[in-house]
Amino acid sequence: MTANSDRNMSSVLRLRSVARRAALVAFTAFAAGLAPLDALAQAAEKAQSLPTIPLVVGGRKVVAEVARTPAELATGLMWRFSLRPDHGMLFVYDQPRLMSFWMRNTFIPLSIAFIDADGRILNIEDMAPQDERLHWSRAPGLYALEMRKGWFAEHRIGPGAMVEGLPKQR
Repeated sequence: MTANSDRNMSSVLRLRSVARRAALVAFTAFAAGLAPLDALAQAAEKAQSLPTIPLVVGGRKVVAEVARTPAELATGLMWRFSLRPDHGMLFVYDQPRLMSFWMRNTFIPLSIAFIDADGRILNIEDMAPQDERLHWSRAPGLYALEMRKGWFAEHRIGPGAMVEGLPKQR
């Protein structure tokens, strides 16, 4: 072997060592990134265990998970990747308010109906996954019902329709 080939071999070995270290750093960073995903999976699993109630929306039967606590209201359908047919999530507030929703960390396209204290739909908004724009109720409401995007339109349910079976204020 010549001096040049010794230097070339040494360079190759250094590059391999650097590549191994870079791969180790990348793997460590990737693995560290999985820890928050585990916490998110736990949050989604907990959200899946919310109580459900039957509702009648514009004459159509649905099953809605009920979010009432601040944590449940803040999480909603985040971290979900599917929604069963005729199933949704009902957000229940303590008193009427202007409501706004966004789709951060929500992967299902949704339609949301804002509902007043009497059970009348105020307005319905379509929302795209992971969109952080706010969608507002047009007037103070006590409830919001999220369903798969287009569900209300498919069933010809619009503002003024009644929602029956809503839980009473606490």
